[in-house]
Amino acid sequence: MSDKRKNARVPLDIYLNKYMSGVPYMVHASDISQEGVSLGRLIEPEQSARRVGLQFQLPGSEEVIYAEGEVVREWVEASPRQHERSGVRFTLLTSRHRQMIDEYVTRGTRGH
Repeated sequence: MSDKRKNARVPLDIYLNKYMSGVPYMVHASDISQEGVSLGRLIEPEQSARRVGLQFQLPGSEEVIYAEGEVVREWVEASPRQHERSGVRFTLLTSRHRQMIDEYVTRGTRGH
């Protein structure tokens, strides 16, 4: 299987709000890169919306990051329980929030 990612990704084990049509749904993030984040579905309804809002805090930070993104990939993860996952590419971030993500990813890649 080829890896289409251009940037390094690092593990991220947090719950965050994913907004679809203005309604927040809790999802679980498993990794993050400078370009986007991998999310696991928990309670969100079936929806074909590609544009989503995200609200989260990086580990060790008190600041809430607000981002917009586009769902660019969806798949079912094979495990004892089938988990629906999606890849979201960031489409809108403030420069401060982009810098925070960049620094988090850089620190994480140094540690691995």
